[in-house]
Amino acid sequence: MTTYKLLALDVDGTLVRRDGSIHDEDLLAIQRLQSAGIPVSIATGRLYSGTREVARRVGVLGPIACVDGSHIVHTEGDAHLYSRTISGAHAALLRSITERHATASFLFAQDSIVHDATGTPHVHYVRGWSHAIAEVERVSSHPYWEHEHGLLALVAIGTELQVMAAVEEVRSELGEAAFVVSFPFLREGHTSIWAMMVRASGSTKGTAIAWLAEHYGCATSDVVVVGDWLNDLPMFEVAGRSFAMAQAPEDVKQAATDRLEADGLRGGGIAEAIRRAFGR
Repeated sequence: MTTYKLLALDVDGTLVRRDGSIHDEDLLAIQRLQSAGIPVSIATGRLYSGTREVARRVGVLGPIACVDGSHIVHTEGDAHLYSRTISGAHAALLRSITERHATASFLFAQDSIVHDATGTPHVHYVRGWSHAIAEVERVSSHPYWEHEHGLLALVAIGTELQVMAAVEEVRSELGEAAFVVSFPFLREGHTSIWAMMVRASGSTKGTAIAWLAEHYGCATSDVVVVGDWLNDLPMFEVAGRSFAMAQAPEDVKQAATDRLEADGLRGGGIAEAIRRAFGR
């Protein structure tokens, strides 16, 4: 039986259930694994400010990867170990694109989120990334655009026409400097509301697993990962063993080495994965 040396967990839909709770069996299984000397980490799309409390609930002491690998922070002392951001001329281009297309914009920077009145109706949506959210007078003139540490991400919300036009310009003007994805998230009458998420290219949950493996002195083939969504695919590709939650889309399940019976609504998937991969 392969002896794996690290466990890395997605948060939403995997470790944390829809109501924000964590299954007791998952907590106990994580504690048993840690007591056996096997470290447990996190790889999430959330900001660190939206992940810190979860990490502490499950006793994760060490680096965790946030914003899909763009930001790595140590939970002891909140030390920032790695970040990849959009800054300088690229941030200026991104600001001009959002202004031209009049999207409701949310800036993710300095481990917090800012928006103005145009974004207020959508705050419930971005709250999944962090509760460190503040409304400002005008997001397009906020100092975060010029901050020396740059932007961790941008979420822009608007009609399908607005968002798709903005996506096209981001790809054209920022090129390989940015990763951009768009998706529908709400339908109001005959109008579909779309979102665009932009972050610096080059970081994924896969690069995060490689960073964490190096930190713990093991190979990526020694890592077990658990996830449930498309942004988990890069870590499925590099880990030695990968588990997809029962509610995951079929293409995510096909990319994993194993499928779990447990789903994110009930929980218990982490305990199942630990039992099957580590025999504990």
